[in-house]
Amino acid sequence: MGAQLRVYRGRIRSVKATKKITKAMELIASSRIVKAQQRIEAASPYTNALVRAISAAASNGSTAHPLTHPRGEERVRAAVCFVTADRGMAGGYSSNVIREAEALTNLLKGEGLDVKHYIVGRKGVNFYRFRERPIAGQWTGFTDQPRYEHAQAIAAGLLEALQAPLAEGGVDEIHIVYTLFHNMAQQEVRVRRLIPMEVVEVSYEEAVEREIVLPLYDFEPAAETVLDALLPKYVTNLVWNALLQAAASEHAARRRAMKSATDNAEELIKSLTRQANQARQAEITQEISEIVGGADALASAK
Repeated sequence: MGAQLRVYRGRIRSVKATKKITKAMELIASSRIVKAQQRIEAASPYTNALVRAISAAASNGSTAHPLTHPRGEERVRAAVCFVTADRGMAGGYSSNVIREAEALTNLLKGEGLDVKHYIVGRKGVNFYRFRERPIAGQWTGFTDQPRYEHAQAIAAGLLEALQAPLAEGGVDEIHIVYTLFHNMAQQEVRVRRLIPMEVVEVSYEEAVEREIVLPLYDFEPAAETVLDALLPKYVTNLVWNALLQAAASEHAARRRAMKSATDNAEELIKSLTRQANQARQAEITQEISEIVGGADALASAK
């Protein structure tokens, strides 16, 4: 066997081994997407009902509350929390979130606000550490399979910044950047302002026209007391929903990236196989030419 043919066959074995790994990762991601979708479907009804109840309480409240109004007369500082991945091999999943978070940061700074960053996932943490940027809070190690305890820890850090005095580094706005999962093929980076929440008033005529069922609540005790009690639950559940959406999107992005890598490996194997066959045929042709040349030389000598 010639040296060139050995090189081709060695590369083919290497690409086949890589293909096995990418195919396995694709199958793992595909199986985890289904579980992630089920967790989203299980958590969404409670989160939606909680948001509707808080919206109704905020609409009936007579005093300013941190959920619906800024803490001071002027906006001073905002917290930006964004969710990236712990591991790579997911295409542009983390880079898209970081890019959107950077755009939001520039927008808030352009409005005169100081920005504090809270980062979920090693990719985002490493991005800021490499550039020596300050990080107000970080959480890693669970982005592909989050638990409710993780959302509670993140929400506790955000609420601590919200309740701290502005003179001591407290914030009066909380924004979260995550990837919304639509389906297996479509995910969208979403920016959402958690605090203060956006309350949209809908008239009865508009509700009838848009077929919206307006919630009817009686608050006991007062609506302000209800808002104070529901504030931690509101932030925790929206963070929890963002983590679930981001986890499903991460699995979908990784599955898509691994499928593309597997397809590229198959094409590369075909190309290398053709080149190896050509090298083998060239060697056979050369051997035949040498045999014929040797026979002609012997015949001429006789």
